[in-house]
Amino acid sequence: MTAGRRTTRPADRFTDGGIVDRTDPHEPADGAGPFAALAADRDRLGRGGTAQRVADVLRDRIAEGTLPPGTRLSEEALGAVLGVSRNTLREAFRLLAHGRLVVHEVNRGVRVRVLGHDDVADIFTVRRALEGAGLRAAPRARPRQLRALVQAVAAGEAAARAGDWRAAGTADLRFHRALGGLAGSPRIDEYLSRILAELRPALLALPRPHRLHQPSPVRNRRLTDLLERGALQAAETELDGSLAESRQLLLDAMGSAGTPRAAGSAAASGIIGTPGTPGRGEAT
Repeated sequence: MTAGRRTTRPADRFTDGGIVDRTDPHEPADGAGPFAALAADRDRLGRGGTAQRVADVLRDRIAEGTLPPGTRLSEEALGAVLGVSRNTLREAFRLLAHGRLVVHEVNRGVRVRVLGHDDVADIFTVRRALEGAGLRAAPRARPRQLRALVQAVAAGEAAARAGDWRAAGTADLRFHRALGGLAGSPRIDEYLSRILAELRPALLALPRPHRLHQPSPVRNRRLTDLLERGALQAAETELDGSLAESRQLLLDAMGSAGTPRAAGSAAASGIIGTPGTPGRGEAT
């Protein structure tokens, strides 16, 4: 390669903590790299863009997998793409850190958070409490709340038939959010939405998503049928089994080392493996 020229994009670099850095320090801050897709979000910010609106844009892009776990959020590149100041970005980062979506690392900047084993175990513990509260409130739920469950089940079944496991995963999260919503508590809705948003990037980064999402439509249909029959105890047992199975499948996918690594492509990396060693993507 001729000095001063680069003919190919450098491979992902791995830190000593096993977290992948996808931002090339030699790239211009003109929207290249992982932030190019965010140029379309500039209109959402309006003139000058507030920190909350910037945080909303980044939260959406993290949730959909455009900015996968481990991505370094460059102030320079994001400021150029979104047309906002560094101060606005730093406040947006603070809001995202409060929601546990990003983490600030000394001398490394801000990165999309990569979940570890303890994070996943804790998230499922919280989910069990919040969704269980919704399940026990099912006899008092309004028809529209129950319809949300049925619609989410139908969407998951349709996605599974089409082999669209990303959509099946989205439908599964919708189902569990609707299940918590049966409690009719704005605080449960808020906390559950936050915890599922924290989990979603890790789910999108799985190299074999069908292993996690394939059982979900069947289990969610069975759980809904039990609720419609008023069999709360059986429904609670079903929920316990469903969450325990999902938790274990995700932990197994993350490997025994507890620190994720990349899994190949930008849309499916940053979650699987052992520290410091790049992984290889696997077909679904």
